[in-house]
Amino acid sequence: MSAPAEHLNLVDGDWRASASGEWAEVQNPADLREVVARVPAMSAADAAEVFGAARRAARGWASTSPVARGRVLLQAGRLLRERRAEIAHDLTHEMGKLLGEALGEVDKSADFFEYCGGLGRAPQGELLADERAGARAWTVREPLGVVLAICPWNDPLLTPARKLGPALIAGNAVVLKPASYTPIVSLHLARALLDAGLPAGVLGTVTGSAGRLGSALSGNAEIDAISFTGSNEVGEQLERELVGANVKLQAELGGKNATVVLADADLELAATTIAAAGFAQAGQRCTATSRVICDRAIADELTERLAARARALVLGAGLDGASTLGPLVSAEQQRTVAGFVERATDSGAQLAAGGERPLRDGLEHGAFYQPTVLTSVEATSEIWTEEVFGPVLALTQVDGLDEALTRVNESPYGLAAAVFTSDLTAAMVFADRAEAGQVAVNLPTSGWDVHMPFGGFKASGSGTKEQGLEGVAWYTRTKVVAIGTG
Repeated sequence: MSAPAEHLNLVDGDWRASASGEWAEVQNPADLREVVARVPAMSAADAAEVFGAARRAARGWASTSPVARGRVLLQAGRLLRERRAEIAHDLTHEMGKLLGEALGEVDKSADFFEYCGGLGRAPQGELLADERAGARAWTVREPLGVVLAICPWNDPLLTPARKLGPALIAGNAVVLKPASYTPIVSLHLARALLDAGLPAGVLGTVTGSAGRLGSALSGNAEIDAISFTGSNEVGEQLERELVGANVKLQAELGGKNATVVLADADLELAATTIAAAGFAQAGQRCTATSRVICDRAIADELTERLAARARALVLGAGLDGASTLGPLVSAEQQRTVAGFVERATDSGAQLAAGGERPLRDGLEHGAFYQPTVLTSVEATSEIWTEEVFGPVLALTQVDGLDEALTRVNESPYGLAAAVFTSDLTAAMVFADRAEAGQVAVNLPTSGWDVHMPFGGFKASGSGTKEQGLEGVAWYTRTKVVAIGTG
């Protein structure tokens, strides 16, 4: 194996190692023996320098014309498309997803910058009625200042793009903290923005262990807002830390997404769609289907169709063209998923497919886990209530739409839900009553476009939306101006 590449952090417009010269290693999840890259293991002092540069740059970027800011984002989108092959290769190497999935992620990330870049020419406020004679009033959207974007490992290019596009077009400076498992493509993203003409300091990156950095991230005095995507545990910790700090927080957290299949559904469409939504990217999507609620009349047939699709998937490295399912991101995640399945079967769930870690053909060296279908799952069981974040579908049976909706809404989460039916009335009832931020009919729970507001209800997040105009608005504050003309 070749020596791992060394990537540097973007600090005040320059590419730098950590002051200590220490490095953090990035493993290949398809073969955990391979270190694919090294990134700086930054310290609290390193992070403070990045935040200081962001504060110095924030005023100049805020005063830059939105049209000029938009041109930078549009150029960054073009550069991502030009560098698509290289970025997707590195994404697959560090995260494990299939190369086709990685290429799609690059494309969608470019979409975010192109969409947000176009908003540079959109209205920046609105004229308000004023009952005072000779007075005019209007609103102005101002940037918040310095935003900390904390991103997860499952979509390590897409999630930063979802946050950086809106934050930057709104005029903020951003400090980006990528996940320790997957920092490389975030640095590709930073390079594209810098090469597109983003001024020094407007974007900085901080790599390394969040545990080592500690409160140097969320506790930095320069932060005006934090946009976080990740676990409920960390999100709730951030909420506690920020009490009284006057720091705006956006949190996109966990999900336990349910898909309902009614008796009148097209079972071929339902099975194909659910398998893709549950198993693609090894189930490591916040919007992946993990609960399947099926009408008792079609439960056996649907189970067999899903099990057949699970068994047909070919596990392998994401860069191998023969693979149709890549590894989990790490050995730790592999153990987590295996533990969920083992405890489920111990408590009475039945395996219709999968349920094992493959130990042959070189797969034993990677973080692979067979796509799994579980039946006879109880509503109170852990596998039904807790987010697994792996290629695992849990099935339960119901009698009709009302009971199905009860099972959908019993979850503490409310990110995405779907129903398969040929009955328009049932579809509309489901859309009205499902307690989820995204509701789909005869479509997967995953796969939402860049201009569509995105975010969940209940324990799935802070209740605010990313993406679309609502997503951009979150990164601003509204000022009302009134002037008397005499």
